[in-house]
Amino acid sequence: MRKADGLFKLIGLCLLAGVLVAGMLFPVVGAAGVMSNQASETVEKTSSDLADIPPPLVTTITDNTGSPIATLYEQYRLPITENQINEAMKWALVSVEDKRFYEHHGVDWQGTLRAAVSNSTGADTQGASTLTQQYVKNYLINVVYRGDTVGQKKAQEQSIARKLKEARIAIQLETKLTKQQILAGYLNIVEFSRQIYGIGAAAHAYFDTTPEKLTVPQAALLAGLVNNPINNDPWKHPDKATARRNLVLDRMVDNKKLAKADADRFKAEPLGVVPDTPKKPPANCIGAGPEDGFFCQYVEDYLLKSGLTRDQLYTGGYTIKSTLDKRANSAAKASAEAQVKKTQPYVANTLSLVKPGKNRHEVVALAANRDYGQDQAAGQTTYTLPAGVYNTGGAGSTYKIFTTAAAMEKGIVGIYSPVDIPDSYTSRVFAGGPKTCPPTGPPLRSNWYCVGNAGDYSKISGANIQTALATSPNTTFVELEDRIGSTGPAVDMAHRLGLRETMATNAAGRTPDPNASKAELRDTQAKFYGPHDNSPGLGSFTLGVSPVSGLELANVAATILSGGVWCPPTPIAAVTDRNGKPVPVKEAPCEQAVPEGLANTLAVGLSKDDQTGGTSAAAARAVNWDRPMIGKTGTTQLNASAAFVAGIPQMAGAAMTFKFGGGQGGICDAQVQNEVHVCPTGNIFGGRAPARTWFGAMKNIMEGQPVMDLPQPDPQYMGGGAR
Repeated sequence: MRKADGLFKLIGLCLLAGVLVAGMLFPVVGAAGVMSNQASETVEKTSSDLADIPPPLVTTITDNTGSPIATLYEQYRLPITENQINEAMKWALVSVEDKRFYEHHGVDWQGTLRAAVSNSTGADTQGASTLTQQYVKNYLINVVYRGDTVGQKKAQEQSIARKLKEARIAIQLETKLTKQQILAGYLNIVEFSRQIYGIGAAAHAYFDTTPEKLTVPQAALLAGLVNNPINNDPWKHPDKATARRNLVLDRMVDNKKLAKADADRFKAEPLGVVPDTPKKPPANCIGAGPEDGFFCQYVEDYLLKSGLTRDQLYTGGYTIKSTLDKRANSAAKASAEAQVKKTQPYVANTLSLVKPGKNRHEVVALAANRDYGQDQAAGQTTYTLPAGVYNTGGAGSTYKIFTTAAAMEKGIVGIYSPVDIPDSYTSRVFAGGPKTCPPTGPPLRSNWYCVGNAGDYSKISGANIQTALATSPNTTFVELEDRIGSTGPAVDMAHRLGLRETMATNAAGRTPDPNASKAELRDTQAKFYGPHDNSPGLGSFTLGVSPVSGLELANVAATILSGGVWCPPTPIAAVTDRNGKPVPVKEAPCEQAVPEGLANTLAVGLSKDDQTGGTSAAAARAVNWDRPMIGKTGTTQLNASAAFVAGIPQMAGAAMTFKFGGGQGGICDAQVQNEVHVCPTGNIFGGRAPARTWFGAMKNIMEGQPVMDLPQPDPQYMGGGAR
């Protein structure tokens, strides 16, 4: 009875499978017709997905000449055409996976029914899929349901329903595509392990060759992999990979596509894969290397903020031409490292360079003493130190630019207006600071702000705003804030001239936390340092005590040198899709941040920093600097960080030396040893390591370039006469 029962069960399953096949091919009326129509809709949708959802491709980032610097991808795939499949690869794959590929019309019916019956009776899982069906399944798994584990599971479940749907799609494909197109499509989609997809990438990664040049044993190895790429990985499981390759060679002999003597000879050969690991590029900005990685990362971050998703960026197959000038970036990197060793604990030294312009502000270089990478012991990091808001110590007196510009706009001073330089100054407008003025002074009310100078200014006579910008006395600019009446105009000016993202972060350089108990973490810098809650703001703003982006600080100089036109600092020259069509990038429009006359006059006001008496004069002399320029140094309290923002008509930039990742105390500058380090009592200033970094790079970058003059000042903003 048991044998009879088993026989009847087998007959019943065969009949059931036959009915399902008939329903798949020939829709009928009634309930069966409804079911068939629903199945047809599902098949049509899946077929549409195969046509409409393109496979993930590699995105390439290039420098400004079009030379690749990095690749971004989830699946390493190098598409091929049907003409790029050589005979060895073609017959190796067909022989082992689908011997009758050129005879059937998408489905091997005998094999499909055998698989359906075997799977339904609980016997060993049967496949019997043709290459066309495998193409469908792999497309669903690797493309349509990529990242969707539920969808991927359904696409490969062992069920009659799944097999029949797959079969219908395969039949449709065979009516629309030639056999060679199907073979090429399959070989472009299938996985070869380790993020390697498609024969183009596999030929390169496994054998450092192209699909057209694959030898018979190489083709046999790759054809054998598609069945189980992880299990047959030639680096992890060379014995299994060899056995599988040899099986493919035997199948080629059986299929009369290879002589047995040749197969035996090929079996004796080693696998021949590249040593150690597959030859494929890194899947992210690590591939740009330690020098250009920061720029690559900024490109990625910029595009994500511009509206592209990470998935689009890593699968879209874009070509992104950046504005990176590799020569300039190399010079910037060398200069940054000359001042601070890449392995120096806790200290970062960065240089960001931007081209001024009234239509675009192109980022040219983003460099740091540290290398871009993941080896922290070697001084590497993947934080975008030159671009992000990572200098939490501040940029010091470079912020006096904003106070000056705000006062000029209000007509309070011009660049030649006389100013006082007292040894100490007590603000009766702003709160905070010590309760007594150094070295001696009367007790202060808690809402007064008292500051002193970092140097001796007693020998300076007849000072004006231009002199003060070059020599940088603190007292003069806090008094100027008092004359404005609040920090509001200066805070607003910082935003307008370029510190957009900087002013939107909190006083710790992070996204404001609305639930934080402390205002400096809860509010943006613009709110925290500007007027709020009946307060005129914090007078320390002009001394640059807050976190700042080096790139945005460089863009401040670019805005001034562009006649007051602010543009977003962009690293993008052009983006094209996988078909070579331009892709628009959403960027903020340029805007006239301040009147052109104000910007031009401010540039003249900032033009004496590199000259005798200026805070960067020594660094300028060291490289025999002889170009008209703007410049402003800055140093924070206790010498915890320092900066230099500067520019010439062709190039603007900012160098910053700051503590990154820990360390106590200030930063000590040891020029003789070319080493900067954290020490109990700091002595770094903006005119030291930061200025030397900027001048050292710019001297090399601008060699052979024409010398250009600064713009002419506007009398409206020049001032002069008695105070």
